[in-house]
Amino acid sequence: MLDKLEDFKRDYFCGELTENNIGDEVRLLGWADSVRDHGGVIFINLRDKEGIVQIVIDPSKSPEKAYEKAKKVRSEYVLAVRGRVNRRPAGTENPKLKTGNIEVAVEELRILNTCDILPFPIEDNINVHEEVRLKYRYLDIRRPQMLKNLILRHEVYQATREYLAGHGFLEVETPMLTKSTPEGARDFLVPSRLEHGKFYALPQSPQLFKQILMVAGIERYFQIVKCFRDEDLRKDRQPEFTQIDFEMSFVDEEDVIAVSEGLVHYLFKKILGIEISLPIKRMSYEEAINRYGTDKPDLRYGLELKDLTDLAKEVEFKVFRSVADSGGLVKGINIKGGSKLSRKEIDDLTEYAQKFGAKGMAWIKINEDGSFQSPIVKFFSDQQMQQIKNIMEGENGDLLIFIADTPEITHRVLGFLRKHIAEKLDLIPEGKWEFVWIVDFPLLEWDEEENRLVA
Repeated sequence: MLDKLEDFKRDYFCGELTENNIGDEVRLLGWADSVRDHGGVIFINLRDKEGIVQIVIDPSKSPEKAYEKAKKVRSEYVLAVRGRVNRRPAGTENPKLKTGNIEVAVEELRILNTCDILPFPIEDNINVHEEVRLKYRYLDIRRPQMLKNLILRHEVYQATREYLAGHGFLEVETPMLTKSTPEGARDFLVPSRLEHGKFYALPQSPQLFKQILMVAGIERYFQIVKCFRDEDLRKDRQPEFTQIDFEMSFVDEEDVIAVSEGLVHYLFKKILGIEISLPIKRMSYEEAINRYGTDKPDLRYGLELKDLTDLAKEVEFKVFRSVADSGGLVKGINIKGGSKLSRKEIDDLTEYAQKFGAKGMAWIKINEDGSFQSPIVKFFSDQQMQQIKNIMEGENGDLLIFIADTPEITHRVLGFLRKHIAEKLDLIPEGKWEFVWIVDFPLLEWDEEENRLVA
């Protein structure tokens, strides 16, 4: 028989208690994060959305009824607790907890709900398949990092509304069921019950509606809005996503940039306490693609792309020369200190490159004694090897990797390889932020699947 919650009202959230509460009687509600029995004295870490506090059930001090119930408690039982806040004995403080200097001596304990054996532990860094986590989403969200993510998202939403409202923007909702219009991806369609054979489309973005609002004289509009795009899944793309959308009248590009980077500055300062330097640097689309292979480059590490196309037109290595002569590109990345990578690790990089359309990946090791090691070295003269080394800014101990293909494939593959290598070799500095505006995008590009130009 489970206990009832009648006549029991929470005084504080667990994570709100401080040393100022020492001596207070408090009522708490939450989940048993962990249970420890130390020679008869039972310690339970009680958790709610604000944090964790340790509660103590000592058979020599707590009522017998409370102690008997405490012996039955297991992880994730739902509990109601009444007790007195004490300072922890010297030497038992827990600096990892915000409430680590205090504990609650239990005077009343109620078990509101029990819990079966869990499919995975409620903790961070669990090695569990994503499908299992999604099946038990209500458990996954209990994990500290997941809860932290939801709180952060909430704070971003609130701060965004504060900032934009403070700059004269009006929040306006726009319809979800719309007429299909040609945009960058396929629409999700919703059949109409009343108009047989006709469909609504879910919006890829509120493009038409925000333009109507500008014509209507609203001048500054925003919303935090769901968008729907029926396109292939990627790591950073899914069928539905949320974007901060705004539109302004009587402005130019500089005004839009000023509001946008002002919002970024405001969010980082208010929520994370990090001061972002303004104005944010700018880089053209062409420069970003040429140097990093992507229009969203991570500038926190090097691994820039180097162009060997001109040299490739003069070498005997047919793979390079044929691509260069046919209008393709031969580009590479210098992995500093990469000569230590094994042949298997290099083969793994080649396999990774092939996932994104590469036919293969050439490589050259510069050994510590300055000699070159690679199956392709024999196709180059000593002078050409030195030219390659100079273009790639190679030094002893480096690994040079190359992709030769059409400009689109070469840049795409090296862009993904660059990010993959940085993650694999732990080259991304923790806590560092480096923003950049990518400007001067081309208006149109050719879509091979649609066989037409698209925006």
